[in-house]
Amino acid sequence: MKLNEILIATIDRETPITKRVLEGVPEGRDDWKPHEKSMPLGRLASPVAMMPSWLTMMIEKEEFDIAPATPQQSQFNMALKTRADLVKAMEDGFAGAKRALQSTTEAHLLQPWRLKARGNVVMEMPRHDMMRDSLMHLAHHRGQLTVYLRLNNVPVPATYGPSADDQRF
Repeated sequence: MKLNEILIATIDRETPITKRVLEGVPEGRDDWKPHEKSMPLGRLASPVAMMPSWLTMMIEKEEFDIAPATPQQSQFNMALKTRADLVKAMEDGFAGAKRALQSTTEAHLLQPWRLKARGNVVMEMPRHDMMRDSLMHLAHHRGQLTVYLRLNNVPVPATYGPSADDQRF
């Protein structure tokens, strides 16, 4: 199996899981957080919805500076206010990533990609590894989001197996 096929299969598994979690995000609670040191709900939900679009960027660009010297508005740090906006951003991001993966080459996925902060390389690895790590990073934040749902008395959807609220498996 080729690298792009492996990544597409992963996207196909992760899309419905991520959608179920985002569909549970309570609206109007963007500032809620479980602890003073925790990220606010809206600041956590938006990246979960936007992270799938990072995959396309990793194919189309050589690098990304997450903290540029001159801050700029980015499609990757926008706040999404409604469940519908969150779900649409996630679906569009995964759809774009699948299109980009279908049209890229194995050789391109083996080329290095860099994540920078203030111009300094924070991470550099082959694109396919960075993309895989980004999908794991998404799963991590999605898991955090399920805890936020529980603490807001929102039923927690099944992800990689049943939850106390969703026995679909």
